[in-house]
Amino acid sequence: MENISLDDFLSDGMIQEKDFRDKVKNVDWTKFSNKKVMIKGCAQVAIPTWAYLIIVSNLSQYADRIYFGESCSAVEIFKRKD
Repeated sequence: MENISLDDFLSDGMIQEKDFRDKVKNVDWTKFSNKKVMIKGCAQVAIPTWAYLIIVSNLSQYADRIYFGESCSAVEIFKRKD
């Protein structure tokens, strides 16, 4: 399973929308093709809901399944229908 941590999208210790969107544009989303992906639920700072939505909207074009949380208590939030 692949993992995405929103800590990787922080700028100066916080989510700044412009920088966040630029970083999202630079991710090679194809590397998640046909994979299960976990969006880590904990981060160093509070993450706005819109940030999760942007990540999921990009991932859902490639990933087979998307989970949210931690591996011990993951919640499936997306499953590709064949």
